[in-house]
Amino acid sequence: MAITEREKIWNIPNLLSGYRLLIFPYVFHLIYAGRQDLYLLFFCINIVTDILDGAIARYFKLHTKFGARLDSIADVGSYILAGYGLIHFKWDGLSDVHRWIWIYLAAFMIPYIVSYIKFRKFPSLHLYSSKIGGALDGTFFFYLFFFGYNPLLFAVAIIWGIASFIEMTLVLLLLKDLHSDCKGLYWVIMG
Repeated sequence: MAITEREKIWNIPNLLSGYRLLIFPYVFHLIYAGRQDLYLLFFCINIVTDILDGAIARYFKLHTKFGARLDSIADVGSYILAGYGLIHFKWDGLSDVHRWIWIYLAAFMIPYIVSYIKFRKFPSLHLYSSKIGGALDGTFFFYLFFFGYNPLLFAVAIIWGIASFIEMTLVLLLLKDLHSDCKGLYWVIMG
């Protein structure tokens, strides 16, 4: 999408993504302070605002390059909060799967490293597999905190997440220039 005029960055989706960035230090502090109740409340609000920002941007055609990057940065912040919360509050109960969590985190980092080395920027691809992966991660996360560990949900979230990060890495390796909203590897190859 070529932008011929100055982007209108002051819109509801960007304000929702901006909220997620602004609240990040407070939610991080809640984890450190051991306030699982408030952490879960604000983390739930973060997830809802993440869903809303994309839905509103698509429905009202409020897509901006700035918004795509802002959303991606806020998404990384949400992953950091989820990971730190998981380690701080639930780590001992996951001792049998620590290895898989570390593999997942390594797979998560690889596309960001590749993107930075190749483009000197962090990606905001918004692949379909990443969106599904975020939903699966969120489902596992909330189930873990509200009901306890579920090995099937864990396996599905971990396997899908790792596959999604591999797809993201392959897309980044194939792209000649970095842009947002690549649907997936198939579309990059066919496009």
